[in-house]
Amino acid sequence: MRLGDLVRAVPGAELHGEEELEIQSVAHDSRRCDEGSLFVAIQGLAADGNDFVEAAVKKSAAAVVSEQPPRAGVPWVRVRDAREALALLSAAVLDHPGRKLDLVGVTGTNGKTTTAFMIDSAVRESGETSGLVGTVDYRIGDRVAEAARTTPESSDLQSLLREMVDAGCRRAVLEVSSHALALKRVHGLAFRVAVFTNLSRDHLDFHEDMESYFAAKRILFDALLREDGHAVVNVDDDHGAELARSLDRPVLTCSLSAGADFVAEDVQLSLEGTRFRVKSPSGDFEAQTPLLGRFSVRNALCAFAAAHALGLPPDAVQRGLASLKGVPGRMERVDAGQDFVVLVDYAHTDDALRNLLESVRELDPRRLVTVFGCGGDRDRSKRPLMGAVAARLSDVVILTSDNPRSEPPEAILDDVRRGIPADRVEETRVIVDRREAITHALEMGREGVVVVIAGKGHETRQVLRDRSVPFDDRQVVRDVLAGPARVGGKR
Repeated sequence: MRLGDLVRAVPGAELHGEEELEIQSVAHDSRRCDEGSLFVAIQGLAADGNDFVEAAVKKSAAAVVSEQPPRAGVPWVRVRDAREALALLSAAVLDHPGRKLDLVGVTGTNGKTTTAFMIDSAVRESGETSGLVGTVDYRIGDRVAEAARTTPESSDLQSLLREMVDAGCRRAVLEVSSHALALKRVHGLAFRVAVFTNLSRDHLDFHEDMESYFAAKRILFDALLREDGHAVVNVDDDHGAELARSLDRPVLTCSLSAGADFVAEDVQLSLEGTRFRVKSPSGDFEAQTPLLGRFSVRNALCAFAAAHALGLPPDAVQRGLASLKGVPGRMERVDAGQDFVVLVDYAHTDDALRNLLESVRELDPRRLVTVFGCGGDRDRSKRPLMGAVAARLSDVVILTSDNPRSEPPEAILDDVRRGIPADRVEETRVIVDRREAITHALEMGREGVVVVIAGKGHETRQVLRDRSVPFDDRQVVRDVLAGPARVGGKR
């Protein structure tokens, strides 16, 4: 596209250079610039893109977009907000792929990944090709790519949407994080359906307080929902109930009790899966899923409501739930022939850990052993809260290293231990090495025991102070259970 045409996509942009300049791509990373690139200098969390203008020009970038005044020797576009400009320019250069898709955005502290997987499965079961962007992976039709972050930067996201359109997708399901909303990675997109799962303490290292965190989530509903779109809201959550009351758009509510548009009744939980009945505006339906836990029912109700808003038949959701064998790292069962249950989950907040452990308790285990830690360089306020939750709901707690990053693991675990009551200290062990901690937990395994390993879920690496090393909780479990100690008895 001509630079002059692109600039008109950004309100208030000032062009200092040739309008006729041909632009082939938009980039926010100077290392990815080449001939014909438009480099957008954004302020990142760790670095300022304006410090890399010279590097972008050396890589043959054709022009620069920045909030700063023009520099000599390079075509320059000055904008009021570089992040908004990046989103708008990335969409324009790719012919606005988001406009050619029915976009479903899923936001909330917990349940985003599972709910997105459920909606995507329903779309596929209806016979359509779909795209999926989320924490675990990015999918374009049948092609799968590893996810770099829950919601990628706007230029990368627009490229994914373009690939989806080219692959024949009509719909795309996106996990939309609070970071993505606050940092305008989805700015300019218009969502057909916006789903709110819940809100609890998390990311307060980034957001100043819970009010700011909630305000970021609201952007998906207040600014990005299409005029003909629908909000889907879990009203069992207090923030969800507040959101549903305040929206002036059509809202489909979901609840495990009466009084909502989509209600679950006769919920039956077991270690083999979950069954329930759905009461909805389209009628009453039986549903079953191999996924475990009561919170999976809430996620499923959101999937039913989102599918209803998309015009998909209820039986597509029924088939989608039944065929979804699991979501990586979300209450994922690891079975290596042992005679006890091992569950790996991504729970890394006090609310997520509470939901996870309460769900396991409902399955009536003989003994519940919980292994978890907390990530370094993240919200410290949740650490003692997670310790208190684990101590209250577990028979044995093993504290261990998660992704310590630049913090000493021992210091992180000291924060966690402050939440553990004095009368539960004897049932709490501290084993900093995560592999040793998992091994110790598995050695307690007997028939009727459930071992829960929380915090990292689907992740396959552990982030240390100076490096990232391969580490997959699920593979560690398999290695230990297959080892010479023959943990678990069934061989």
